[in-house]
Amino acid sequence: MDEVGAVVFDTDGVLLATAARHAAAWKETFDGCLAEWEPHARERPHPFDAVREYRELVDGRSRLDGVRAFLTARDIDLLPGTPEDPPGCATVHAVAARKEEVFSEMLRADGVRVFDEVRPVLLRMREQAIRCADVSASRHARSLLDSADLIGLFDAVVDGQDPAALALPGKPDPALFLEAADRLGTVPARAAVVEDALAGVDAGRRGRFHLVVGLNRDDDPQMTDALRAHGAHLVLPDLGGLPAALEGPRP
Repeated sequence: MDEVGAVVFDTDGVLLATAARHAAAWKETFDGCLAEWEPHARERPHPFDAVREYRELVDGRSRLDGVRAFLTARDIDLLPGTPEDPPGCATVHAVAARKEEVFSEMLRADGVRVFDEVRPVLLRMREQAIRCADVSASRHARSLLDSADLIGLFDAVVDGQDPAALALPGKPDPALFLEAADRLGTVPARAAVVEDALAGVDAGRRGRFHLVVGLNRDDDPQMTDALRAHGAHLVLPDLGGLPAALEGPRP
């Protein structure tokens, strides 16, 4: 068995308690546009489900891919627009900008919290000479890690600014994880991925990483089943059990 010498971590929901904030920002964004998108509907459009639809459609994806997935699921057609579109509801880019605006306002108001076990686990990784990378579909990842005083514990960071610069597709494509592994100087067969999003677990499986760890902080049995179905070899309630999982055989 190849030894695991590197770990690629997702950011939101794995390291930082920002997943619920992302879900709330998506909900505010989509719910504010639904009436405009379906003005002649006989029944009021049902609101965005910040649990089920968040997990299935937008969690772990880039903002543009999340908007596209939601619109497709609701059979709503929008013009793609351009990156210069202001926040709004008229185009895919405008909706993505609206979500970015809402999320940024939430960050300014509430700041960011690191899960309690994250720093001790990252320090243990460093003691064991296990190289670590952070991956995120969000353009905020570097600044959030910096504000949380975590960025110095990572050997590489691949965030939402990189796909555009490197022409990398977003999750569930494994390109971001493969880029992170390459920056760590390793190959997927000797690396682990830690993710809480179904799209991210999919990406780890498709990238053929040696160990794909799903994180289910809410201890939701349905989410555990879904993570396993999407390719997680192991599901943990937090990062506390990760060092032992890296030392043992793959489940």
